[in-house]
Amino acid sequence: MSAIDRQRPAVTPVPSGFGLDRANGKIFGVCSGIGRHFGIDPMIVRAVFAIGTIIGLGSFVLIYLAIALIAD
Repeated sequence: MSAIDRQRPAVTPVPSGFGLDRANGKIFGVCSGIGRHFGIDPMIVRAVFAIGTIIGLGSFVLIYLAIALIAD
């Protein structure tokens, strides 16, 4: 092994836990962060939040805001 290979870690560390994805997010990055954490498309998460907001009479808006304020 060369000196460069010894200085570099063999495995790149993966961030653990949930975090907002502000780079790919629309408002706060909550749906994008959830999609990245679970490995699904953020548009599916956004659709679930939109449908949940309509059906749940706005309760998903409070959940969204709580996640946005607590997660990061």
